[in-house]
Amino acid sequence: MKLVTLLALPFAAALASTVPFKGCKQKVKESIHGPPHGWYKHAPAPKHQMLELKIALPQPKFPELEQHLWEISDPSHARYGAYLSKQETEALMAPHPETLDIVSEWLALHGLYEEDVIRSSASDWVTIRVPVSLAEEMLDTTYHVYTHAETGESIVRTTSYSLPDILHNHVDLIQPTTMFARFKAFRSTLHWADQPQSPVLIPSGGTITGPSGNPVNASCNSTITISCLRQLYNAENYKSTATNCNKLGLTGYLDQYANDEDLQLFYKTQNPPAYGTNYTLISINGGKNNQSRTAAGAEANLDTQYGFGIAWPTPGTFYTTGGEPPFTPDLVTPNNTNEPYTYWLDYVLSQDEIPQTISTSYGDDEQTVPYSYAKRVCAGMASVGARGVSLLFSSGDNGVGDGISNPANQICKSNDGRNTTAFLSMFPASCPYVTAVGGTTNVPEIASVISGGGFSNYFARPAYQDAAVSAYLEKLAPGTYEGLYNCSGRAFPDVAAQAESFLIIYDDLKLPISGTSCAAPTFAAFVAMLNDARINAQKSPLGFLNPFLYSTGYKALNDITIGNNPGCGTQGFNATVGWDPVTGYGTPDFEKLKDLVLSMP
Repeated sequence: MKLVTLLALPFAAALASTVPFKGCKQKVKESIHGPPHGWYKHAPAPKHQMLELKIALPQPKFPELEQHLWEISDPSHARYGAYLSKQETEALMAPHPETLDIVSEWLALHGLYEEDVIRSSASDWVTIRVPVSLAEEMLDTTYHVYTHAETGESIVRTTSYSLPDILHNHVDLIQPTTMFARFKAFRSTLHWADQPQSPVLIPSGGTITGPSGNPVNASCNSTITISCLRQLYNAENYKSTATNCNKLGLTGYLDQYANDEDLQLFYKTQNPPAYGTNYTLISINGGKNNQSRTAAGAEANLDTQYGFGIAWPTPGTFYTTGGEPPFTPDLVTPNNTNEPYTYWLDYVLSQDEIPQTISTSYGDDEQTVPYSYAKRVCAGMASVGARGVSLLFSSGDNGVGDGISNPANQICKSNDGRNTTAFLSMFPASCPYVTAVGGTTNVPEIASVISGGGFSNYFARPAYQDAAVSAYLEKLAPGTYEGLYNCSGRAFPDVAAQAESFLIIYDDLKLPISGTSCAAPTFAAFVAMLNDARINAQKSPLGFLNPFLYSTGYKALNDITIGNNPGCGTQGFNATVGWDPVTGYGTPDFEKLKDLVLSMP
């Protein structure tokens, strides 16, 4: 039976030699101790269930790409801002030709030929659609349907898979297999109301002094609006342009749809000049943007209303990425079978032009993501950064893990078979090639208790943050949280922004919403405005932000020194002078940042 062909690319000519797969020993490629906390085995996977397997091929030149990224992102380096082209980046992402040949022959042995294969723009990912029965044969494994006890969602996964020994050096990973990440939206609270809220009345003289010494409306202590954020972050007087090719991108996953009617009503009430304007919608992997009232997504509405609303008239792009391949309904049909990030990365990296700033408000516990996958997706983020793009991610909504300070109730358990208590870092926020955004609240600002922060168990601390993180750790009392976190890991967040009581329009109602999902698009919008200023000055966009932020950019941020992020039966880390794993280096002072970035090459 011929499988559905999604996209065919030219295939290399005949293979030069025959690889002796027959009789080759199968060897375990990846395995986990069992499903993460909350998942249980429900039933064997239906043999006819279709899986869309993504095969990652090694990138032997990635160290060279990474070196480019460090140099072109460092304001003190002579190559700062000399971003790579699509072709240059793909050349550094490409697999070795021998890898392409060997993997193609392995696929052919299982009846999969070039017309059955989708290849990424750099040929570093191979995608195939196969029934569970064939996947089990190819990977020497057995798939099951696993169900999440809390949400009821089901996925098709296995806890181990194998490949012929000869393939191990030519395949980094194959998914979906051992990954149970849910990649939920970082939205901690949506406050419903029976009736639309009345517009907030601004009392005469009701102001608070903001961090820049400017007046901030007192109502911003209870409800956050676009006006509040521009006041608080010292950007009231800046007007972006819409004609310099600067763009802001926002991502939508998991059937989160941005409702256009809600956006227009939001503009009408909070940014009247933007009323009647819209964004560019890009669908990836069958992603939709259902405009029915019942389909509106609070997360997508939040992102588009505040991201595009703050940065307006900078053109906006909303990526809607599907993560559910077609299947035939039956008694144990699973859902949410595929993760979304590789599809989004494949698409973005295949484009000649990418928005200079992109915000994402989705993620999951790092330990639910296999190390091989996290490492590979993180490398994809580095490739986007090398193209001159600032990638921002929410840091999470559960403090150092589960948001529970009571030791008797905490649910932070390691997934290494020992089931020990440990802080839970978040991915992709833990990736060293992205900028993680934590949360604040109130005016004057303090850390929000929900602000995700901590230290990666997968990625080592990058050099750009070594001094800042070391300084923080030296302030901790000896033995603080010993054994609960990896003090040598990549520390996050890097920065922060307001994260509570954002007034959005949802189904024609004004509703407050909270979470670091609020903080990421907010900070990203101000980055887009900084890019606007630099592009107007004939300078390059800021690109990967962290080397700038940790070297000089922190001087133009509002340091948050009060608060903590409880979780895992503890009070979490504390905010303090300088960098901390609650709010990073703090929140933006736009005018200071603008002066700083315009002084750079």
